[in-house]
Amino acid sequence: MSPTWPKFTLHDLQCFDAVVCAGGFQAAAAQLHRSHPAVFAAVAKLERLLGLRLLDRSGYRVAPTAAGRSFLRRAQALLREADGLQRHATQLAMGEESELRVVVGDLCPLTATLGLLARFFAECPTTRLHLHFEAVSGPRERLLDGEADLILHPIDKTDPQLEWVDLCKVPLVPVAAPGFLPVPNPRSLRPELLREYTQCVLRDTARHSPPRDHFLIQGAPQCTVADHAMKKEIVLQGLGWGHLPRFLVERELGEGRLLCLSGPRLPGLVEDLVAARCSDRPHGPVATRLWLFLNEQAPRFRAAVKTGASKRRETR
Repeated sequence: MSPTWPKFTLHDLQCFDAVVCAGGFQAAAAQLHRSHPAVFAAVAKLERLLGLRLLDRSGYRVAPTAAGRSFLRRAQALLREADGLQRHATQLAMGEESELRVVVGDLCPLTATLGLLARFFAECPTTRLHLHFEAVSGPRERLLDGEADLILHPIDKTDPQLEWVDLCKVPLVPVAAPGFLPVPNPRSLRPELLREYTQCVLRDTARHSPPRDHFLIQGAPQCTVADHAMKKEIVLQGLGWGHLPRFLVERELGEGRLLCLSGPRLPGLVEDLVAARCSDRPHGPVATRLWLFLNEQAPRFRAAVKTGASKRRETR
């Protein structure tokens, strides 16, 4: 004879979870877009069906009882499974996507990056690739605004909204043309000594995200450009100095046409280039295959970037 289970619903569990997380029925109701009486009734029903007192209502804020905390841990696992099942069903209902939107960030080695995408989309002739190029905070903003399915750019890896695949590391180094800075040892420079010299910076393509000001010398004159290729040319011509991806200036550093300014007081930075997507959104079959492809191809991508840098050094 099969056991008889209490007939609570996922809605009852969601209400209980929201009350505990929000600290009260009113806040939980607002979070769930439900009425206060509906949330209160759902939790009361759950307690009645289980024969347990899940909440201590004696204080200013409701809090779970010992039994409530134990039950909540299992309930949250079930809610996560239900969310995953719903996303999976959504993916199955989506079918093959007619298009995918990918944003390539400013730190991507273009030959390796575009080659990777070209290999994948050559096998997906019915899915159109919408490719966009964004800088600084632009890729993340597009992703979170729902204007991109995937970005190739450094991210904050502590952001719970995102999941990622590591592709490669990108060192950024401060560089200038010989003679641009009248000092015998550029590596001994202190940032305040650069305040008189034009700093070439990349324009942030984000429209509403807070601006990022990595490496900016406050008070220094600035030259703002749209991409690293223009920035490199300006630095080569002695019209400014700035930080550039090392893979882009490897040859010029070896030939002496650029000088590395990196030192104890003016360090560079190593960014992790990743493929990133939103972790809480459904992804269709093609997007899922692209994600698996990037995971599989990441070692090959790193090798291609390293080989490209080695070839640039050998040809100097």
